[in-house]
Amino acid sequence: MQAIARVNRVFKDKPGGLVVDYLGLAQELKQALATYTERGGTGRTALDQDEAVAVMLEKCEICAGLFHGFDWSEWTTGTPPERLGLLPAAQEHILAQQTGKERCVGAVRELSQAFALAVPHAEALRIRDDVAFFQAVQAVLAKRAPGDARPEEDIEHAVRQIISRAVAPEGVIDIFAAAGLAKPDISILSEEFLAEVRGMPQRNLAVELLEKLLKGELATRRRKNVVQARSFAEMLEQTIRRYQNRAIEAAQVIEELIALAKDMREAQARGDELRLSEDELAFYDALETNDSAVKVLGDDTLRTIAQELVKTVRANVTIDWTLRENVRAQLRVLVKRILRKYGYPPDKQEKATQTVLEQAALLSEEWATA
Repeated sequence: MQAIARVNRVFKDKPGGLVVDYLGLAQELKQALATYTERGGTGRTALDQDEAVAVMLEKCEICAGLFHGFDWSEWTTGTPPERLGLLPAAQEHILAQQTGKERCVGAVRELSQAFALAVPHAEALRIRDDVAFFQAVQAVLAKRAPGDARPEEDIEHAVRQIISRAVAPEGVIDIFAAAGLAKPDISILSEEFLAEVRGMPQRNLAVELLEKLLKGELATRRRKNVVQARSFAEMLEQTIRRYQNRAIEAAQVIEELIALAKDMREAQARGDELRLSEDELAFYDALETNDSAVKVLGDDTLRTIAQELVKTVRANVTIDWTLRENVRAQLRVLVKRILRKYGYPPDKQEKATQTVLEQAALLSEEWATA
């Protein structure tokens, strides 16, 4: 409770006032503390704890059922590296089940809530190691891609450890270590790393890892290149949907995701080939389509249009330009004038203008403050 109070002093504005709101426990803890205070430390709280213990044991059985046939005894007896080594196979066991990830994350969340209310009851202490194992698996299953984490998730993990005093591997569980991989330079999705993922014996876990990494990469690109990110996001969504519907096997989806990763890497390198900056490439992608009427202009013309668009738009935007209709209207005129100047197909100009302005909205804040 002292640790929770310390965190609460830092995060003052959260609804409910308690850091454990992230676990959905604020109201129950408040009621229990109020009852405890009113009765001088005796009374209803003992009955509340007994009820919490019963719920906790029920939820623990559900979690154990999800791991039926999987031996996690080494979690209690093993060294930290040995405990961490259990996680790839544990994740694969869950991911191989229909909606296994969702069921596991939900079941462990409910178990953690009941466990937090049940401690320090003897039954809670008896299953503490099992709860710690379930929480560790849930943590890596639910963990977001690098660069896409939210601060409240780190808080939730810290509070979970404070409440349960669980035995877990030292430090924050890394999704790469939990998958049995060395941490790669994922910013370029290197051939070496993709080859290592392809060779993982846990096929469903490989799919999960690739999906997280690609989504993280897309989140980064979405802040810079709207067209490229949208195109790749659609391809990723289609592949994952087919996998979730069991229309394709894990081995096939791994190959499709690896191919997508390579396409993303090549797309990022196109700027160098076209002699375009990152901003210019984003506008080039906004102009280029698979339409033959656009392609007939050729790379040189499209490159020139993109470079002129960057100069013109950058010179005419302010931080709040998207909120000012007169500035938006002026930019639309300038963009269409440039498109007409270089013979961009008239029937494609409206859509291209909309996409250019959408792209400009992403980059304008950075430009205006540069």
